[in-house]
Amino acid sequence: MTSIEHLTIEAEDTAAAQRFYAEAFGLDQQIRVRAAEAPTSGFRGFTVSLVVSQPSIVQGLFKTAVAAGAKELKPPKKSLWGFGAVVQAPDGTVWQLVSSSKKDTGPDVRKIDEVVLLLGVSDMAASKKFYVDHGLTVAKSFGGKYTEFDGASSAVKLSLYPRKGLGKVAGVPTEGSGSHRLAIGAGLGDFTDPDGFAWESAESAESTASAESAS
Repeated sequence: MTSIEHLTIEAEDTAAAQRFYAEAFGLDQQIRVRAAEAPTSGFRGFTVSLVVSQPSIVQGLFKTAVAAGAKELKPPKKSLWGFGAVVQAPDGTVWQLVSSSKKDTGPDVRKIDEVVLLLGVSDMAASKKFYVDHGLTVAKSFGGKYTEFDGASSAVKLSLYPRKGLGKVAGVPTEGSGSHRLAIGAGLGDFTDPDGFAWESAESAESTASAESAS
């Protein structure tokens, strides 16, 4: 099984983006930031989900994210599948804050159980085959609606979702063009998937992010 070690988000203001992720979510291992190199507009075709155990943690993350400068896309509320909210970081990345539980069962320990990258794809069958051919193992698959890869030992889990459906879930228009402003750091080498998402070797991505942080 291949694991994703971190995500690199490209931002126009790297210092501000780093402050936001530290203050809003406390993410310093799974998320890297570097300077944006290409223009982009509208929906970038992906979201990142923070999966937690109960609604109070969703509400706490939502409050700290908005206080740190995030835009509210969907306020915290119950749904058929649990409890969730959606925010957009100042750099433009859309974050889903989710719990499968509809009620609190203990204190708010502010613990993030999983970080899940959802890629919006144009052809589910083609994208699923592409990733299987690159060494990933399918854990769940629901035809053209959803694919989840095995991420038991991965810092970031990967799932595929139809682009239009993902935009609807996130509460944003699905129109957009240009760079995704995202690079996925793993041990697979450098390549680009059918929807233009860039994968980089974890080592090279780490070196780039470290060099920019020191400058």
